[in-house]
This record gives sequence, C-alpha cells and structure tokens, in this order.
Amino acid sequence: MITHPASAPLVRRQLNLATRHQLITTGVPDATITSRTRPGGPWQRLLPRVYLLQTGPPDPRQRALAAVLYAAEPTADPLTGDTAALTGGAALTLLGIRDAPPTPADVLIRSPRRLTATPRVRPVTTSRWPGTLTVAGVPTARPVRAAADFAARCPSPDRVRSVLAQVVQSGWCHPHDLHTELRGARLLSRPAVRAAAGELLAGVRSIAEARARDVLTGTDLPTPLWNARLSTPDGTFLASPDAYWPDHGVALEIDSAEYHYTRDAWHATLRRRLRLESHGVLVVSATPSIIRDTPTEVLKALRTLLTLTTTRPTPPTLTARGHVQLPLPLEGRL
Repeated sequence: MITHPASAPLVRRQLNLATRHQLITTGVPDATITSRTRPGGPWQRLLPRVYLLQTGPPDPRQRALAAVLYAAEPTADPLTGDTAALTGGAALTLLGIRDAPPTPADVLIRSPRRLTATPRVRPVTTSRWPGTLTVAGVPTARPVRAAADFAARCPSPDRVRSVLAQVVQSGWCHPHDLHTELRGARLLSRPAVRAAAGELLAGVRSIAEARARDVLTGTDLPTPLWNARLSTPDGTFLASPDAYWPDHGVALEIDSAEYHYTRDAWHATLRRRLRLESHGVLVVSATPSIIRDTPTEVLKALRTLLTLTTTRPTPPTLTARGHVQLPLPLEGRL
C-alpha cells in the first residue's frame, strides 16, 4: 500500500501510521495521499495530517499513537517523546487502569507552543516536561505524571479517588511520589484531590476502602492501619487485611464479587480468612455495596468486635506493619 519503499520502515515502527509530512518526506506524492484517503480508499485519515495506512479500523494503541503524531512537531521523531507525550486518562488506559477515559486523549506539548484541539485530542501545554517512557509503542508521560494530569482535568471526585488508588495499587508509583507530583502541580488545594492523596498516604488502596474510611471518620472507633502486613511471631507473612486494629486483633475485609467469580478466587479468600481467625484475629467482612448502602451495619459489627476484644485474656501476638495517617501540608504551604 506504500508507493515509496523508503516509507515502509517508518510505517512499521509507527503501528501503520504516518503523518502527511513524513509521507511526503519519504517520497510519497501529495496527490497519492489525497487519492488514497478518499472514501473507500485503502488509507484512513484519523486526525488532521495523520493517516492510518490500512483498511481495517484502528485499535486503541493506534488511536493513542495517532494523537501523539498529531501533536508532535512535524520535523521531530514522534517516538522519542521529546515534543509530544500521551498523558492523563489515555496514558493510564494503556497501563491497564480502569475508569480513566481515553478520549479525548491528553497530549503534552512544550510551552510556549500551541496546537488546535480536536474532538479526540486535547493538547496540554506545559513548562514542566516530564520523564517519558514507551508503553505499547506509544510515548507517554511516566505514570505518576499521567495520574496527576488526569486528576487536574477530571470533574468527578469519585473517579479521581478510584483512578489514583488504582495507579498506586497496581504498583505504577508510590503514594509519596504521587503526593509530591500533585503538590508540584498545585493540585492539593482541590478538596477532591487532597482527600484522595490523604487516603493513599494513609494506606487506602481502593475506592471501597476510601468509602470505608469515610464511614469510620468522625466515629469514636479507633483509627485502624490500612493494608497492614500481618506476620506471625517467627516472621511468617500471614495476610494483609484492608483495615486492621492491632490493639484489638480485629480486621475489616472488603470483598468485591468482581474478584470472586472463580472457585479458586473464592477459596483463596476463605483460606486467608481462616488464617487470620486461626491466629485469633476477629474478621468483619463486607462488600463495597454494603459499605456504600448500609454503613451502619458495618459500624455495628466493628463496634461489637472491638468491644468484645477488651475482655480477651490473650490478644493476637501478630506483628503489624502498616500505614498510619500522615499529616499533609497546610493549604497555605502548597
């Protein structure tokens, strides 16, 4: 489908994509580009001056790279990430993060350059150029920057909470690094972003855990450790419950049906609970929907167990390494 052999290597490394400038530079006549991108032709115009050199529909990677090709400086190599890099929801989607809409694709460009937005591409001018990496063939900002850029443009507090928690839970960045990035972008003055950052520093790793923390905040119940790693006296890892009260030997486990579709997954959950109970830990189990819809039932169960443990002669002798709430900077210091 390529009229000039010099274009073939370029197209292969760019997932069957090319810009008009690249095609003309490698010897493809302008008239040929126009002819082949007419309705019914073998090529497709995905964005202004960006073409897919195949007849089938583009896949998500091709759509993402097309956004970078559109935003990159015409004479630069777009795959280096030097003049354009995917960020925000589109970059996080490539990393497997759910709830991060990939469209419109946010693409970073260097200040003071300006570029017209399209329904599918939102150029974001920045003077803080991030470190970049290649994800599935697409130049992207590092996950911590992509997460911060997503938080800057997302209007939904729940979605900000969910996506930032997924980025940390998936291991793409440490909560302290994310907090630093959010602070550098001056986003901690926003209540939703500040709350999400605080939850992650406290050890919360999911939207369900965040809701549970909301339920517990303001009650007279002790503050738990979130996602603490429990070990037996000889150092053997036991489990990591969602919330744990080390002075009482009480754990809260939030079990989502989404992760228990298979028999093996459900059995793994039961075995983890048995290990906790065999070492004297009292477990309260709840689903995300129970915490959302009937939080008072969860509080009653926790209050009952925490009260019962005060009369136990021998509480569990487990080592708990977990997260405690860390103080965040005052807004005036941001």
